[in-house]
Amino acid sequence: MNRRRQDGIDPVARSRARRRALQAVYAWQMSGSSARDVIAQFAHEQAHEVADLEYFEDLVRGVDANCNDLDQALQPFLDRDIEQVDAVERAALRIAAYELRLRPDVPYRVVINEAIESVKRFGAEHGHTYVNGVLDHAAAAWRATEVQAPRR
Repeated sequence: MNRRRQDGIDPVARSRARRRALQAVYAWQMSGSSARDVIAQFAHEQAHEVADLEYFEDLVRGVDANCNDLDQALQPFLDRDIEQVDAVERAALRIAAYELRLRPDVPYRVVINEAIESVKRFGAEHGHTYVNGVLDHAAAAWRATEVQAPRR
């Protein structure tokens, strides 16, 4: 069974890439290792799993390269400093902020849903509700036209 869409994207592989990226960004945040080292470690593990390795690397590199800008952009939607946000939730928020701001090819609903599902899987019991609230507000500000467009 071929899961690829007409545009060539395999949504299941993208979801796996996002989950791995969450783990990699979490590891990067906690260890202080370089993003390159974390990518190398996770890419080796991921090679044995069906996933979108290119997208995984784009997410981790994108968060690394734009971290300060992403954190500043997220701050108005947070109730505390970004460094005080739970590490799993922070990683998910940074990845989602990267996708919302710098990957307009990914629908905002996909970004939010994937972040929520990842936090449900790896985060604290109610962490996904916090992430959902932050990203709903962020998407409304950053992708207003898309958010306000009627659903098909």
